[in-house]
Amino acid sequence: MMRLFLLLIVALWTSPSYADGRWKLLYDQPAKEWVEALPVGNGRMGAMVFGGVAEERLQVNESSVWTGGPHSYARPGAAQYLGEIRKLLFEGKQREAEQLAEREFMSVPLRQQFYQPMADLRLKLEGIDPEQVKSYHRNLDLKTATATTTYTANDVRFERRVFASFPDQVVVVTLKAEKVGALAFTASLPTPHTRNEAAVVDETTIERRALVNDANIGGADRAEGQVRFAARLRVVETDGEVVVSNDSMRVSGATHATLLLAAATNVADFRDLTADPSALAATDLDAASERSSGDLYRRHVADHRELFDRVDLQIGRTSEAALKQATDERLIASKTTADPDLAALVFHYGRYLMIASSRPGGQPANLQGLWNQDLSPAWGSKYTVNINTEMNYWLTEPCNLGECNGPLFAALSELAESGAEVAREHYAAPGWVLHHNFDRWRGAAPINASNHGIWPTGGAWLCQHLWLHYLYTGDEAFLSETAYPLMKGAAQFFAAYLAEDPRSENRWLISGPSNSPEQGGLVMGPAMDHQIIRDLFANTIAASEVLQVDDDLRKELLALRARIAPNQIGKHGQLQEWLEDVDDPENDHRHVSHLWGLHPGVEISPETPELFSAAKRSLEMRGDEGTGWSRAWKVNFWARLRDGDHAYKVLDGLMTLTGSPKSKHRGGGLYANLFDAHPPFQIDGNYGATSGVCEMLVQSHRVTADGERLIELLPALPSAWPEGKVSGLRTRDGFEVAIEWLDGVLSECHVKSLLGKPATLAYGDLQVQLHLGSNESTSLDADLLETSSR
Repeated sequence: MMRLFLLLIVALWTSPSYADGRWKLLYDQPAKEWVEALPVGNGRMGAMVFGGVAEERLQVNESSVWTGGPHSYARPGAAQYLGEIRKLLFEGKQREAEQLAEREFMSVPLRQQFYQPMADLRLKLEGIDPEQVKSYHRNLDLKTATATTTYTANDVRFERRVFASFPDQVVVVTLKAEKVGALAFTASLPTPHTRNEAAVVDETTIERRALVNDANIGGADRAEGQVRFAARLRVVETDGEVVVSNDSMRVSGATHATLLLAAATNVADFRDLTADPSALAATDLDAASERSSGDLYRRHVADHRELFDRVDLQIGRTSEAALKQATDERLIASKTTADPDLAALVFHYGRYLMIASSRPGGQPANLQGLWNQDLSPAWGSKYTVNINTEMNYWLTEPCNLGECNGPLFAALSELAESGAEVAREHYAAPGWVLHHNFDRWRGAAPINASNHGIWPTGGAWLCQHLWLHYLYTGDEAFLSETAYPLMKGAAQFFAAYLAEDPRSENRWLISGPSNSPEQGGLVMGPAMDHQIIRDLFANTIAASEVLQVDDDLRKELLALRARIAPNQIGKHGQLQEWLEDVDDPENDHRHVSHLWGLHPGVEISPETPELFSAAKRSLEMRGDEGTGWSRAWKVNFWARLRDGDHAYKVLDGLMTLTGSPKSKHRGGGLYANLFDAHPPFQIDGNYGATSGVCEMLVQSHRVTADGERLIELLPALPSAWPEGKVSGLRTRDGFEVAIEWLDGVLSECHVKSLLGKPATLAYGDLQVQLHLGSNESTSLDADLLETSSR
């Protein structure tokens, strides 16, 4: 009986439990603004659902719809100016160096391309007066990835359900009326791209084809639209009459109807635009049409929950009233009434957005994930890799969503090709390099302006995600075939790129020309670069040892790594951002670049107490305010500093309603639909907040003096979360952890080893060694004493 009881406890820990509405976003009126609409996505197609009454709008994206087309951004011959730029910087002539770089070293063109909206799915519902609507509700159910709208009009209850299916590659809209014949609507597919045409495919199907608009990407730079797309809409399973015209379809006299939307582009890969969008969309649509709407939904939910249900988090005792409150109102109320599970909702929302944004066959999550309605979006909705793209993917490994890394790793393989050209033309170096942005055409050269665009460690930072995937999964085939070749190429670039500092008695090797994102201008030797390059070299060395390859390269990297300029502590007790001690204690810039070694790096930890203290001082100097993503990074920093209350303070600041008439706050926070506000919307803050919660609950980046993995339980638990439980979190070296705590103290935990590696489990001052075989598990009490194993 005891064994059965323990098994039941484990099952409860490892199976998500949902109170009604617990993991839902709830609203009592339609969205008026885009940042009030609800996102659905299958990694390639996404839709923002407004939940209208007389007219519904689904704003639709497809991840390969971008301005421009295949293009080399490298500037031939730029490398001949590298030495002179460095010389000017060493002489303190920063402005002259920047001017030379502007003329001779930057990308061609100077700016990259924009992610684009594709089309809208518009539904005009007949016979409904919005002023007479009653009992309106809309929600986004995170556990089923479904947006639902219900209301009563003319004494008839209407329901509309929207989801984006990954297994069937379509967006599905089901409409129902509880009175026979009461459902009537017209559906159309307008697009903001002016060169478009509509066509009737058959008696139930219409298609919108378009060529992406030409774009002014900045200054004198223009881009000719080359991406073509096709969106096909079909009505199935309706008991009403269907009439199809050239650009719309009308359904009348119905009780129910299901719409299927498929889309594709001519983008075969970053250098090839020969795909047939109409044929690809037709293939997906025809295959989905073979299935019933019920089957489509079951397949969608099963696929989504296989990922979403891997992790569960519940915090404290949020009232039933709060769980039923409109989400935007709940954000406001949480500032005066304790709502600990709101943080859990934000945590789960980040996981939901990752599953929706980044799946095989699509592109990586960009600055807005998958969703964008603007032809000229903020920062082009590109991939900004001096923090933002990396922050997007911090959550994947600890939240057991390793598959969602697939699009990012595929993009890195393409970037290694374009980046090799940039390495050759700009630096006369082997390997590959990526600066602070890339787009669908994998631009890798320095863009925008020399004072922040020449930052060559973006690719090196992204390589950390390759190594982390190996550490979490132990997948040596992935390491050998995918990760190591990319890491090796990046390391070979920096082995050639690092320059000896003539100003240093120790002849340190430094990075440059570069900058400390995104301030201070063009310099030699920013601390962030050195931390990233040391990490890249260390990981490449370790990977070569695992694979038993490249002895000579390993020795070279070991020698070079030892010569890279070390972290410096300045006159304010701070970690220096540059080699020079010039940090301003009044500087509250959103970037905290020089703390990379604290997070996501691993070189600054309690094992380096002076640097650990200096990093804390730097973070105090920058303050707790900032843009949404900056606040999210600070949550992770404070968690690594083991200060749970400070981490929660910053997280609570992020969980503030912004950009709404209901709130006076206009800074970094959350919009009504919980999208992160830079402002404007940037999705990295959502993902970074989820990562921060992971870091507050479990950390595994440290090793013991004996070289064993150290798994720390509740290292930064805030007093605001006196009770809770989490299950399914993953750690480095392949462990899965479930924890329950009460009165701010660990009550029990369950640990499963997936790889059979040794580790040390720690809670406060308590430690116990784990020697579990592959797929073996153990349960322990508050004193880390084993209570059961299997």
